[in-house]
Amino acid sequence: MTKKIETVCGYSCTGCEHHEKECPGCEATKGKPFWTAFVDADACPVYSCCTTERKLPHCGKCPDLVCERFTRFRDPGMSDEQVKTGLADMERELRARK
Repeated sequence: MTKKIETVCGYSCTGCEHHEKECPGCEATKGKPFWTAFVDADACPVYSCCTTERKLPHCGKCPDLVCERFTRFRDPGMSDEQVKTGLADMERELRARK
């Protein structure tokens, strides 16, 4: 069984097709995963808010979860229902963390 790669936002890099190819993950890039180049961002706004601004280990410790930053970016290949389900899964996972 593959260990789930935890991120500050609750997304798991474990099943991502880009992980270990063009993207080593959020921790390794300090919040600058490959996709930031495609959305004209210097860094992931969720990672920056959580780690740099709020000094939290992950978004599950944030009183503002689920915020606009958390929901702003989405995979354009996903349906609205897939996005909604994915966000709910991420929130549930984050709230369960210590």
